[in-house]
Amino acid sequence: MLDLKVHIDTNSGFCFGVVYAIEMAEDILNEDGHLYCLGDIVHNDEEVKRLVNKGLKIIDHRQLKNLEGEKVLIRAHGEPPSTYELAIKNNLTLVDASCPVVLKLQNRIKNSFDKKDKIYIYGKHGHAEVEGLLGQTANEAIVFQDIAELDLENMPERITLFSQTTKNTDKFYEINRILMDRGITVQTNDTICRQVSNRDKELRIFAASYDKIVFVSGSKSSNGKALYEVCRQKNPNTHFVSHPDQIEKNWFSKGDAVGVCGATSTPMWLMEDVRNTLLRY
Repeated sequence: MLDLKVHIDTNSGFCFGVVYAIEMAEDILNEDGHLYCLGDIVHNDEEVKRLVNKGLKIIDHRQLKNLEGEKVLIRAHGEPPSTYELAIKNNLTLVDASCPVVLKLQNRIKNSFDKKDKIYIYGKHGHAEVEGLLGQTANEAIVFQDIAELDLENMPERITLFSQTTKNTDKFYEINRILMDRGITVQTNDTICRQVSNRDKELRIFAASYDKIVFVSGSKSSNGKALYEVCRQKNPNTHFVSHPDQIEKNWFSKGDAVGVCGATSTPMWLMEDVRNTLLRY
């Protein structure tokens, strides 16, 4: 026996937007036995499998076009206006579990677009949330993941800057400063969710407190990849797993203090499964 001392980070796990979406899905599944969901309800394969086994049916936008008269869940990432227009056309009942923080951001971007602002969005290309934000601007906004993508010499003199809700706060303000230093007038909108961004600081403290870290996340989670790197930078003995079966016993030494943590898309039950596996060593 390795006699590991294992602790789960109480700040890890689902953010409130994901909790809201999953609770809404489970209520309908318990009542109706099935529910369509536009895209993975959360970027965690194990949680998706659990809900699929309860009757959740994952579809994409192509399949949505051929669906009629059904209930369809809009996940926390939100959707562009075109999805709502299609729902009306196909007599679909949308169960809107869009995160309130995302909805507020969509409204702010729509208001700026209506005022003819030059809109720039700091976010990940192709991300579901970002696609929903772009839809508020008829896909006219400029999306960038890194300031190196922008042609600073030929940008408008005045822009309105937004951010995907899950981006890094420090990086956002660094981008804002660089733009202003280049003489660009920036109307800055800090639209980053603090429940998500604060995980960065909390995880640095957590990761430094243990001999080894097991970071639990789905491989599709952008948030998971970013927070894993935060842990690894603070504690090089950090290991990424999506399932308890991926844990290797030789990562640990006898008596190690092991911290288990995860992304905003990682369910607590999965971190508990990881903890229980470690305690059996």
